[in-house]
This record gives sequence, structure tokens and C-alpha cells, in this order.
Amino acid sequence: MSTEKFLAAETERSHKPAPLSSSRSSFRLSCDATSLGASVFEELPMATIASVSRPDVGDITPLLLSYVIEVQYRQFKWRLLKKASQVVYLHLALKKRAIIKEFQEKQEQVKEWLQYIGIGDHTGVMHQGDDSDDEALQFPHDGSSRHRYVPSSAALSIIRPSLGGQQTVADKAKVAMQGYLNHFLGNLDIVNSREVCKFLKVSKLSFEQEYGPKLKEDYLLVKHLPKISRKDDAECLPCPRFCNNNWQKVWAVLKPGFLAFLEDPLDTELLDIIIFDILPFSHKTSEEKILLAQELKEHNPLWCTFRVSCGNRSIRLRTSSSSEVKDWVCAINDSVQKPPEGWCHPHRYGSFAAPRGVTEDGSEAQWFIDGQAAFDAIASALEKAKSEILITGWWLCPELYLRRPFQDHSSSRLDALLEAKAKEGVQIYILLYKEVSIALKINSSYSKRRLLLIHENVRVMRCPDHLTTGVYYWSHHEKIVIVDHRICFIGGLDLCFGRYDTVEHKVEDSSCLIWPGKDYYNPRESEPNSWEDMMKDELDRKRYPRMPWHDVHCALWGPPCRDVARHFVQRWNHAKRSKAPNQEAIPLLMPHHHMVIPHYMGRSEAINIFDDKKKNLNKQDNVSSQSPSEDIPLLLPLDSQVVNVDESDGQMKRYSPLQPTVANETWLSHQSTVEPKDDDLHMDDNGNDLMISGLEASETSGQMTHSHEPSSVEWWESQERGYQDTPIDETAQVGPRTSCNCQIIRSVSQWSAGTNQAEESIHRAYCSLIERAEHFIYIENQFFISGLKGDATIQNRVLEALFNRILKAHKEKKCFRVIIVLPLIPGFQGGLDDGGAATVRAIMHWQYQTICRGENSILQSLNAAIGPKTFEYISFYGLRAYGRLVGTGPPVTSQVYVHSKLMIVDDRIALIGSANINDRSLLGSRDSEIGVVIEDIEYVDSSMNGKPWSAGKFSYALRLSLWSEHLGLRAEDISQIHDPVADKTYKDLWMKTAMENTLIYQDVFACVPNDQIHSRAIFRQKMSQSREKNGYTTIELGVAPKVLETQENGKVISTDPMDRLKSVKGFLVCFPLEFMREEDLRPMFHEGEFYASREVFY
Repeated sequence: MSTEKFLAAETERSHKPAPLSSSRSSFRLSCDATSLGASVFEELPMATIASVSRPDVGDITPLLLSYVIEVQYRQFKWRLLKKASQVVYLHLALKKRAIIKEFQEKQEQVKEWLQYIGIGDHTGVMHQGDDSDDEALQFPHDGSSRHRYVPSSAALSIIRPSLGGQQTVADKAKVAMQGYLNHFLGNLDIVNSREVCKFLKVSKLSFEQEYGPKLKEDYLLVKHLPKISRKDDAECLPCPRFCNNNWQKVWAVLKPGFLAFLEDPLDTELLDIIIFDILPFSHKTSEEKILLAQELKEHNPLWCTFRVSCGNRSIRLRTSSSSEVKDWVCAINDSVQKPPEGWCHPHRYGSFAAPRGVTEDGSEAQWFIDGQAAFDAIASALEKAKSEILITGWWLCPELYLRRPFQDHSSSRLDALLEAKAKEGVQIYILLYKEVSIALKINSSYSKRRLLLIHENVRVMRCPDHLTTGVYYWSHHEKIVIVDHRICFIGGLDLCFGRYDTVEHKVEDSSCLIWPGKDYYNPRESEPNSWEDMMKDELDRKRYPRMPWHDVHCALWGPPCRDVARHFVQRWNHAKRSKAPNQEAIPLLMPHHHMVIPHYMGRSEAINIFDDKKKNLNKQDNVSSQSPSEDIPLLLPLDSQVVNVDESDGQMKRYSPLQPTVANETWLSHQSTVEPKDDDLHMDDNGNDLMISGLEASETSGQMTHSHEPSSVEWWESQERGYQDTPIDETAQVGPRTSCNCQIIRSVSQWSAGTNQAEESIHRAYCSLIERAEHFIYIENQFFISGLKGDATIQNRVLEALFNRILKAHKEKKCFRVIIVLPLIPGFQGGLDDGGAATVRAIMHWQYQTICRGENSILQSLNAAIGPKTFEYISFYGLRAYGRLVGTGPPVTSQVYVHSKLMIVDDRIALIGSANINDRSLLGSRDSEIGVVIEDIEYVDSSMNGKPWSAGKFSYALRLSLWSEHLGLRAEDISQIHDPVADKTYKDLWMKTAMENTLIYQDVFACVPNDQIHSRAIFRQKMSQSREKNGYTTIELGVAPKVLETQENGKVISTDPMDRLKSVKGFLVCFPLEFMREEDLRPMFHEGEFYASREVFY
């Protein structure tokens, strides 16, 4: 029977009255997959026929006509090219679907009637004592079965329009096709069927706002996936010649940031995903770029194949025709070109992420100083989680209390918080660094076991796998917490023991309420052998101080948060493929997209996407748990009026705050092969980065202004707080939540994130920002190991950037300061003379080589170039605290361990993250790291070297709070540090306080490190004297005698050490540049570290 005759017969049949149902059942078992989860369409889409192709003059067969169909669903628009024959196939498929549904319904009706009359399975039989429900067993007289398919008469008119001329046939066919579309697009049940979704090329991912606009979708054939167990007998692509036993049909969904593969359009479980990332340049020519997708020439012309290559992955895909191949290749390559992301092109600093906040896109940041402030904010965010929590860190302790005293905050223990959210349905994904156990005692295996026992919604992976990857030396060093893709936390703080601290930096806790058990932590004295009994003390609180911990963390909202989440998803998926490729409990994840509207609709149109009810996907679905709609910012490109400063008078000019980056990066020895994307910046004749595109420089200067025009993104600023001009609290540990420009930077490579080349954007950012600095640079870091140009050992060039910038300032006779705060000694176990302290000594060696020893050190190089004025430009410091142990115990001291990874430039730019200043963190190919460059766009009045200066709200407040803590200033004294470079601040306050504190500690404790101990022999002598005098000592000689004896005018005067220590102001002390100057601190041949690669230490 021909298609036309079949449709005609069906048309006649469809007009016959439907027979009465023989059942009164209210339950229907649907074979349609839409009943298993949320529908694709929550309301009816609209479609119009844009055009109809004209067949040749001699051929007016309606089945050969092609239609361009424009479809719109809410704010999403797309076009389809369909032939009339495809519509007929759709109609037949809908007819088949309706018949199957009707057949299954009648089966259920018969089964229920048999039960009702007492025949068959009696599980559902009603007995006399039961209450009857006549409503539940009524006959459906509404003829609902008729509405499961489109009448055949509508389809018949498509293939048999009235005869006439060529134009007449096309016009009538257009009307007929529009009529047919109106039939099935007017029925929500039909629209949500698998058949119509395939026809419209939509899926459950199509309209999820967090994944971006709808691009291309269709069936493709893949070869790289394991055998898919089909839920139905779905057919393959139209022609069987493309198939063999190895190729499988999947539904491909292209989004701006990834290409995802599902089993079918109504599925929600990812089979695979390619997350787009920076592509390398071709080695043939510097201008030729490698494309993300490329057409392949097969030896069999019937095989229509193309390849998608990104990171360390390359997969082959097939489709039904060469034209489809071209469409897919074009669509994929175009999707990564669109601003602002352009994921396959490097942005400023060579970063995977574009600068955010250039327009009002909801980019905000907030800083936290020390663990108390940061952990409380993280706990609050976790408590508010609605859908998803992502965590990764170098070390994670499930029993960590995020609030203290711990007895009053039992619910704030990390595992308790995660358990509570997991029981609410929040999906939790945790990546742990898998350490080499003989080198580190962080016991990630125990942490994983504890976390997996919490709830099935908690998924945990440890990576890397040392044996398969061959990675033993490098670590995953990021510290990230992401909640609902709405807020993220990054910085120096791991969620582990020893990190919680307050502004007082106490060295004791006699009550055991603040630092219980193993949280009373001093890795210099001892590392616990086991973390399993966390409430059991490892250190004797009566004899040893804890080591106070200083750190800086930050929170990000808006697009920067989603960039951090994208980095996490890349790492998670890479770990999944290498560690758990066949574990269904470990899903692949998809990155969220920054919805930029209007990029596919006019601004004049009403934007109501957040008024729509969110789709309620099953929590077990792996597409993504849905974040609340108000947490998805609406990003409208506006003409932002931003400001910056004229160099001559400190006044503001209107041009991009994201302006010059590094001048001439050719001296970077570890040069990346990628170049920044042209859309992000322009170059002058010398290759210097000048301007972010879209914001033009203005020659007009004037007073500082920053307009805040109301916009449709104003709602973002009102989330959890109303918009207000928050005054700066100059001594707070929590900064103001500030609108700013942010760019995420990182260190990753093939082993850590699956990228095809190392990204060292943190390194580039450091060098660039130092080069751009106008007045001062303030650095806090756990390590400071870097090299000058020509250094063949140390490859990062942060030191070279500092050296050149200071020489420039000296040549121009301008005031310029560099202040660097470091740990006084590396925070690893062992006394400096102990046999097991080779790691401590090795790191000290490379650090002193950077600072002051050897021809490549910065102080010796500057002294050779500018002489004794070196310390006018650069100086080094540490932090130290003291206190009395339990009861009447002795006064003790410990260094305050500087663990922050921070740089502040000119009180306008801050770099915060997890990266240390060493090759491990900065080269990209070693440790994985994450960071953010935060550039202020809101300003306050300040001064720089006695002249008016507009300081950034974020960076300025952060520096004031840090300095007030380090210097021990009261609130009324903060005005003394408003100007960071003036002599009255730098020399008379900062340097003077550090020197006075250093002398007091030397008089009371004679603690190490200090400038009077030049060799290990002298160190042994001092250690012996301290033990003999005090009965015992700490690893830093940090125990004071009961009485201090000093001589004045020939008399011995006895004083209480605590009276002398009361003169200490804050925590700032001088860094001991002369300590162990006579020793070669590198590992010796009899030490195990001698046989390890020296790259491990720097």
C-alpha cells in the first residue's frame, strides 16, 4: 500500500466514532519515556514555515519539497530544514506510538476488570468491606485516545495538495505544512513524545538555562563508547551502510562550552562529554590554528566522518551525509568563537577564562582573613545549598569543625554539614589529592572512607593514580568549595586540621574548646601518625605551642564562580575517565554557562525566563542538579563607565581597569605556545598589552566617579543583601562584598586536568601585574623561590619581574616599594639539625638562593646594580606570636605560619589563590593550582607617597586589615597606614615595628631562625643551652626562662618575660637573612632526599 493510500485509509478511520472503553481504570502504564522524568516542553512551542523550496519545473512532486521551519520556545529560537517525506515518517511514527499506547492501555483495563470480577491476580481485588471508589473505575468518555496522534487528514494534505503551477503548489504546500505543525504543536503530550523531540531536534538539555543557548542537536554515530544497553529497539541512522558492530547511535548536544552525548533526546544520563578548552597553535606556521572539529576523508565515500579533538581526547563521529558533516564541523567550530568565552582561545595571561565584570554581569568578590572568618562563611554557604556542592583540596578532614567553640557548634562539623545536605537531596562531589603515603601523612584514604559512609549522594574520588600516570612528585593543590554554581571559595585554606585560627593567633588552648584533639597542630614539632581518633591530642599542651596559621581566602559570585566550577568539572571528568571509567555511581559532570541575553533575542523583548518554573529533574539524573533560578545571573552587555587613574596626578580617567598586562613577555623562559585571544586585548608596536576590547580609552581626565546605573541585573546585587555603599571596616576579618573585574587563572596540564598543553596563567599574571605596578607591591606567600633571567635551574620569572621593576623605579628616581611576608621557616617536621629534616633544609636553601645568597638572588643583584639603596625598594618579613601555656606554664613562642598566596598591587589589584611562588605552582606542568585576579572598579580616596590616590575598595580594605593585624594597630590608628609607600609608614612604622619585635623575641627566647646563628654547630650549641636553662625546649627554641636576667650599670636585674613581651606590637618580625649563611643546606648523599629529583623542593 502506498503512503498516500495508507494515509487516506487512516483519515477515513479517524472520522469514525471511537468505541467505548471496556474499562473504568484511572491508571495508565505509558510506554513513553517522558513519564519517567520532567518533560522537555513545559508549554507549547511555536513554529512557522519560513520558506518552501521550489522543485524543478518538470518535477512538482510534493514529497520532494523542502521546508525551512522556524521554531521558538520561550527565549530559544532555532531553524530546521525538513522534507515532506520526513514529516510523513513523523506522522507514521506518531501513529505507531498511539496504537501501542492504546493497546497497552486496553491490556491494563482488561487486567483490572479481571481483578474486579475476581479472576486473575487478586492483589488488587476489592472486598466487600472496602470502600468503593466509583470515580476510579469510570469509563473515559472523552475520547482521549483520539488526541494521542495527529489526524491523517492533516498529513494527507501535505503530500496531495491541489494541482496548479509551481508557485501554487509551493504556496499550498506551505499552508498544508503549517496546518500539520499546528496540529501536533497544539498538544503538549504529543510535543513531549520522543518522536516529536527527534523531529524538532530538542532534548532535555536544550532549554536548561544554565547550559547556555540551544545550538545543534541530532543523532550521531560514535565508536569510542562501551556497548550501550538500549532501552528500546531504537533504529540506527537512516541508512544502515554507516553502521557496523563497533559504531553506536547517540544523541549529540552541542552547547557553547561542550559537546555532550546522551542515549536519546529524553535521556538525562551523560554517556560522554567533551569540554572545550584552549587549543594549541599549529606547528606548521605561527598563524595557522588547529580546529576543534575537522572533516575526515575516509577510504569509503559512504562513510561521512569528522573528528573532534580537545585536550588529550580525540574522537571520531559519523553522520548520514557529507552535508551534515559540514554542518556539524561548522557549528562546533563556531560555538567556541563567540564572545565572551571563546573557550578554545587563550585569554589574557593565557588563561582559559575570560575577564569578567567588564560589563555589569554580577561579578562580585569578598575576602576573608584567617580561618575563623573563612570557615564560618563556608559553613553558611553549605547550609544554604539547594542542589550541588563541589569540593576539592590538597587535604580534607571530615571531622573538621567550621565554627568554634566546637561544643556549641556540633552541627558545623564538615561531615555533619554534608550529611544534612545529602539527605535533602543535594548532590556532593569531592576530589581529594591522593598523596604518596611515604612522603605525606594526610591520609586521604581515611578521608575518602569517612566521606563515602555519609550518604549515597556523596561521591568521592582520589587522584592521581600514581602507577598509571607516573606522577609521584606533583600534587593537586587547589582549595575550592562551590555551592550551587552560585558562590565559590578559593584561596589558601584547606578544610583540614590546623587551619582554623583567629586574629589573636594564640599559641595555646588550655580549655581544648577552640582546637580540640589533633586540631591543636604544630607540624614543626610532630605530624600525627593517625588522623582517625581526631579528639585525641597529639601534642602535649603543657609543653608545646600550636603553630598559629595565617591565611587569606575569598568568595566569588557570578561568572567567575562558574569559571571555577568549569575548572572543577574538567578535573572531575578527567579523574572519572582515568580512575572510575566503568563506575556508574561516579557520573560525568557538565559545566554551567554564563547566560548572556540578548545573544539570541532582541533586548526590547520581555525577558521572563526566571518566572518560569524550573524543571524538576530526578535527583539521580546526571545532567545536573538544578540551582535556584535566582542564582543564574542575567548578563546584559551594557556600556560600562569604568575608571582608572592618570599616572601624573592620581586622578581618574575613563578607560578599562583591565588594561596593560605584561610588557614584552619574551624573557619568560618557560614560554607558553598559546597567545591571548584578540578579543581580550590589543597590542602596541612593542607587543605590550594595552586594552580590553569594548572599552575605549578616553583622553579626558577628571575627579573619581563611578556611575551605578540601574539595570536588569540589579536583582543579582540584591541577593542575600540589598545594594548599598558599604563603608570599609579597616580592621575586619571579612571584607565588603564588592563589584569588581575578575579573571580566573590556573596552573594545569595533561596529568592534572587532561589539557593538551600546560597552562601557566598564574605565572603570567604575577609577572604582568608586577610589570604594571606603579607604586608598590605587597606579597604574602608560603614560599618564595624564583629565578632571574639566565637562571637555568629555576624557571619561573617572578623574581625577574620584580628586579626589572625596581631597576625601572630607580632609574626614574621614583618611590617604589616591594614588601614580602613569608614563613620564618618551612612548616615541615624536624629540627634544623635533625637527620629527618632534609626537606626543611632543602627548601630553605632554594629560598635563600632566591632572596640573598648567590649571584642570582635579588638582593645581591640589586646591591650590585643600585648599592645600599636596595632596602629602600624591597624588604622581607615574617610573623611571630607568643603566649603562656596551660596554667602557670612557661611563656612560649611560635612563628605564625604564613600560608596565604596573595599579592596586592597599588591598592587596586589583588591576586588571591592557592599557588605558591615556586616552580611547582607556577609552571603549570607540575602542581595544579587555581587563583583569581581581582581588579577594583569602586574607589575610595586615599594617598600614595603623599599625593591623592584613588584606592580600590576591595584591595585597599584587604591591605588595611592585614596590616592592622600584623602591626597590632587599633581602629583609631589605621590612618597611619593609609599611605603604604610614604616614609612615615614604610620606615617609621612598618620597618621599625618589625625590628623592635625581632629584638624583643631575641632577648626573651633567642628563638630560631635568627641572624646570630650562622651554622649548624652554633645551632646545636644554642639548643643545648636552652635545654639546660629551661629543662626542655621546642624545635624553634621557643621556651622562655622563668626569669629574664639583664645587666644595667653592673647590676643584675630580673624581670618577668611576659612583662618584656608586652612591648611586642602585633606579629611582624624581620626575616632572618643571615640565618645559616655558612651552611650548604642541600641534601647530603646519606639522606634519602639526595636521591629524589631536586625539582620536588622548588
